[in-house]
Amino acid sequence: MLKDKKILLGISGGIAAYKCPELIRQLMAQGAEVKVVATKNGLEFVTPVTLQTVSRNRVYFEVFEPIGNFNPEHISHADWGDFLLVAPATANVIGKFACGIADDALSTLFLAFDKKVFIAPAMNDKMYANPIVQRNMQQLKSFGVQFIEPTYGELACGTTGKGRMEEPENIVHFLDDFFAEKFLAGKKILITAGPTYEKIDPVRFIGNFSTGKMGFALAESCARHGAEVILIAGQVSLETFHPNIRRINVTSAAEMYNAAIQEFANVDGAIMNAAVADFTPETVAERKLKRENEDLSLQLKPTVDIAATLGAKKTERQILVGFALETDHERENAREKLEKKNLDFIVLNSLRDPNSGFACDTNKISIFFQSGEVIDFQLKTKIEAAEDVVMAMAKVFSK
Repeated sequence: MLKDKKILLGISGGIAAYKCPELIRQLMAQGAEVKVVATKNGLEFVTPVTLQTVSRNRVYFEVFEPIGNFNPEHISHADWGDFLLVAPATANVIGKFACGIADDALSTLFLAFDKKVFIAPAMNDKMYANPIVQRNMQQLKSFGVQFIEPTYGELACGTTGKGRMEEPENIVHFLDDFFAEKFLAGKKILITAGPTYEKIDPVRFIGNFSTGKMGFALAESCARHGAEVILIAGQVSLETFHPNIRRINVTSAAEMYNAAIQEFANVDGAIMNAAVADFTPETVAERKLKRENEDLSLQLKPTVDIAATLGAKKTERQILVGFALETDHERENAREKLEKKNLDFIVLNSLRDPNSGFACDTNKISIFFQSGEVIDFQLKTKIEAAEDVVMAMAKVFSK
């Protein structure tokens, strides 16, 4: 949602300024353009050369340029930017903003800026708790300034700390969420993600190479667009960021099936993205199987097809989306699964496509609708591919 946004990044004199090059990098990775406006104290912690190199724009920190080169940049920057993000924002600069003091490049820009402002505070926790600082923050909030604080990222990183500047990735998530169109507002979406592990004995299992990256990207995208998300996740090392995601951890196909059945009746839509095992051992050894000279044979039985079961249960108000990961006869198999499982549409990706499928940060998908329409997409990041899937879901909801 930050693609093509023009972002003014204000940097004041806090130690957290050292994180700003990484913040700029992440904003630009989203497709945004960034210009830095810094206080002189801010540049004690990070150099103009570093900021200019990363942002590819000149850093503005002098209200008055040398004689003969005067240019009121606080006005031109205010006209250029779509929004102002101040990170880190010290108690000093927050106080200046609240009192209307304009004695440097950043505070002057703030007073000249008439669009959305975001502030990520950064100070000692005792300073943060000072009633004067809290009064100044409340004053700015009453004027529509949005504060980005660590509570947004606590679910993801498990950290706390009043006054600590939010981490760059969480600031980006916050902004991305803020500007996202909320076309799924009021919807509850169930998503399955990751692999299932089918136990052979206490230490071994049958599994697959799924990392859950696509499913987690789908969960974040749905939540970003206003949905309440229930994420049923297999054994993966990923974390969720958005506070509107409720996560249920499972291990086996049977556990994922039970969780999905329990939640499905109360959702408006479901995306079956998990790489669920098709077979599971008939029996699980109580103790670790020892290596023997003879071959080991396992008797397998089929698992329950979660997508097909939900397809048989879904009502007219519900949307069901499936995924097909194929190695041959991809399009024929996708169409067959679309009909057989009573899906509204199915997302196909092939292991034959380079950089697509398991353990990649990219994916190349095709979407097959019940109407017969097929949309083929180019190779994209899984975050971008997730947006395409969620947009397709919104399209079906709107009918």
